[in-house]
Amino acid sequence: MPKAPPLSLLARPYHHLRALDRPTVAEELRAQRRKPGCALVWNATPAPPDWELTAVMRRPGGMSLLVILPSPSRVIKSPPLLHLLHQVRPHGILPCGTDHSLGSLTQILRRPPDDLAAELTEYLSWRGITLDLDTRRIVRRIVELSADLRSISAISRSLYLSRRALGRRFLKQGLPVPSHWLQVSRLLRIASKLQNSVATLSSVAYDSGYPDGFSISNQMQRLFGHRPSDVRKSFGWEWIAEAWLQREAGAGSLALGMPVQRVTNRRG
Repeated sequence: MPKAPPLSLLARPYHHLRALDRPTVAEELRAQRRKPGCALVWNATPAPPDWELTAVMRRPGGMSLLVILPSPSRVIKSPPLLHLLHQVRPHGILPCGTDHSLGSLTQILRRPPDDLAAELTEYLSWRGITLDLDTRRIVRRIVELSADLRSISAISRSLYLSRRALGRRFLKQGLPVPSHWLQVSRLLRIASKLQNSVATLSSVAYDSGYPDGFSISNQMQRLFGHRPSDVRKSFGWEWIAEAWLQREAGAGSLALGMPVQRVTNRRG
């Protein structure tokens, strides 16, 4: 059986994995930067070479990472690998010896986040967006409340803040307005429903508190430039969050830069 390449690209329409070569990996990842639903698949080893780590840690914003672990005995003997897994912020981790077929990889890619609020705020940090502790708590709480609340007035009451005070805090931090955080959080939940079911957009809209599918479609197009049909076919949620951040940055309501991360390959 041939050895799996260390890095592969999983992209729409998810029919195959494309191995990435060391000399061109940075160029190839940059070429995928604005394409929705891409994932980098990393067959990790206990002591990966620096070129692999650089590619993994400096992958484009919005590109999910799926990590396939080496054998358990090798993981136990390599504490640095566990440290690296924390640094690289994977979307999913597959143990050695499990099903690594395209079907299993795409299933993990489209799986809804276990904790959307925690994962979204972690993504913001990875993207170099610094929030003070209070603002981070508020952002996280807005995302949590978006599962049940539909207006920024209701969110403000739950946070014991006036709408004006909430808006001033976000403006002072150089962040998008609170209503956009609420809308995007709701749309991220809808995106997961679209990717993991065959339900019609109208039924998803009704279940999510929208009057019709047109409302969802228009809001998706306005906030991150994609229609529900594209969201359904492009798996994962990081690319959606990134598309929104890029549009906010383009409108001048967010300072966004690529994450500045130091590769630390600590071999024991």
